[in-house]
Amino acid sequence: MEDVQLVHALQTRQAGAVEQFQTAYTPLLRYIIAPILPDARDREECLSDVLLRVWDSIGTFDPGKAALTTWLTHLTRSAALNRRRGNERRREGGTLDETMPDSADGPEQSLLKAEAARTLWAAVERLGRRDRELFLRKYYYYQPIAQIAAESGLTVRAVEGKLYRIRKHLQSELGGVIHG
Repeated sequence: MEDVQLVHALQTRQAGAVEQFQTAYTPLLRYIIAPILPDARDREECLSDVLLRVWDSIGTFDPGKAALTTWLTHLTRSAALNRRRGNERRREGGTLDETMPDSADGPEQSLLKAEAARTLWAAVERLGRRDRELFLRKYYYYQPIAQIAAESGLTVRAVEGKLYRIRKHLQSELGGVIHG
């Protein structure tokens, strides 16, 4: 099946389109992921993430702007790099639900920071999937807004607006604890 037909089949959610896409493009996706993620399990999880992202965002793909393989390469590479950054952060001791105690802080201050981080993470987990992903991409993976906008098919202003609303929502849910 030609790229244009396959994209149309995915966009219109035709039966068998996902299987055809996987057959045609999984080797390319694995090729892109392999040098970035050495662990086989990480590669498989990343591949699953990419396939989900393709399914969620194929509607934003515009063949007039780029070739399908270019779009897929960018999407896949970003997903793999984000996973690697997250893995490195976890190996260094940082996690989403706890902060590393500052050596200048006393035990009481460290406990308060860890509790605040747990409370924030619980609020982030209650966000919708898309809002949570957007929040994590910006504030956990430190992705530039331009990259997030390009991959999600939104304008930079739209992403900024969504992030602003997410922060305001979290701020009101947490009683004004967050600043930014």
